[in-house]
Amino acid sequence: MKVMVIGGGGREHTIVKKIKENTNVTELYALPGNGGIALDATCVEIGAKDVEKIVAFAMEKKIDFAVVAPDDPLVLGMVDALEEIGVPCFGPNKKAAILEGSKVFSKNLMKKYNIPTAQYEVFDDIDKALEYLETAPIPTVVKADGLALGKGVVIAETRDAAKAAVRSMMEDKIFGASGDHIVIEEFLTGPEVSVLTFTDGKTMIPMVSSMDHKRALDGDKGLNTGGMGTIAPNPYYTEEIAAECMKTIFLPTMEAMNQEGRTFKGCLYFGLMLTPQGPKTIEYNCRFGDPETQVVLPLLESDLLTIMQLIAKGTLAEAEVKFADKAACCVVMASRGYPKAYETGFPISLPEGRNQIYVAGAKMKDGTLVTGGGRVLGVTEIADTLEEAIAKAYETVKNVKFENAYYRSDIGKKALAAEG
Repeated sequence: MKVMVIGGGGREHTIVKKIKENTNVTELYALPGNGGIALDATCVEIGAKDVEKIVAFAMEKKIDFAVVAPDDPLVLGMVDALEEIGVPCFGPNKKAAILEGSKVFSKNLMKKYNIPTAQYEVFDDIDKALEYLETAPIPTVVKADGLALGKGVVIAETRDAAKAAVRSMMEDKIFGASGDHIVIEEFLTGPEVSVLTFTDGKTMIPMVSSMDHKRALDGDKGLNTGGMGTIAPNPYYTEEIAAECMKTIFLPTMEAMNQEGRTFKGCLYFGLMLTPQGPKTIEYNCRFGDPETQVVLPLLESDLLTIMQLIAKGTLAEAEVKFADKAACCVVMASRGYPKAYETGFPISLPEGRNQIYVAGAKMKDGTLVTGGGRVLGVTEIADTLEEAIAKAYETVKNVKFENAYYRSDIGKKALAAEG
């Protein structure tokens, strides 16, 4: 069986490693992949957003199944294009991917179907947005409508910071057309939880919960990043809360999309805030989260490719989806200076038995793996307890070497406090 995974980060490396476990896979391609993924799959230098070239590659290689992992190609309609030539895919079509592609759409959907979320206002006029901020409660949250590499959200602690965020998005166009429309919403408080789910539009199966660490520096200080580490399961996410989320958020979202004629098939990600008033939805993603995938999939005991194939067929109800009753911790090792300016091109030394090291930003240069991005790799370890998983992850981190390496030293600290 010939399988291709579209994308080239740590999330895709995790998916590639998990798909490799299926013995029916004879050829495994990553487009474009990266230097680390090249150790586990055949990398092909085609950009993840190049729909035309990817369709041509799928036809040439007679691909049997495709996994479209990143948000950009999903929102562009990659799944639609591949299904049109008869390649079954894991991932939502263009109509369903709008759930992440437009924050205005997702917020309006939640309002229409009474799915708990923060109070919000939508603006396409900068003067009206700035006028609203004169009296809006502070802190407040400013979001670009479209995709912005996970950086289109600003938590503004002051009125001036909120106005600056509006101007940078709508006037300076730091996110291009993604900032033509913005959402200004209520600042929620409480523990954050990420829950990835498998769904075919009829059945929804939540995966193990996780806790991301977005800020660049220890103590949740510094700039927002794509994620500096994550743990699973999230101790704040109890069985009672899980049941409430299923009833008030997860299934209503699946049904709402069906009602809108936008049936969602793939991985639907829920970013949640456990507020004093109950769980509320912060955001949806139309794909596996990064780096949440790096702790969730290593705990999956069932065969990932089989689950993905059943979702593509619309028969997820037949799937066995089982997770290990263990804990996982992923520490992201980045290039010093990330998420701003940083240097690349430094050789990476990995320890033996690198089974759970997921490479995000690295290239092969003359047979040597070298740094090639802000987030370079994620080190994941699994253990019976969260405390052990965290200790093991940091022990492994010590054995990964590259110049200018930077990582947070407190991944999982909040979760341990919650457990304690």
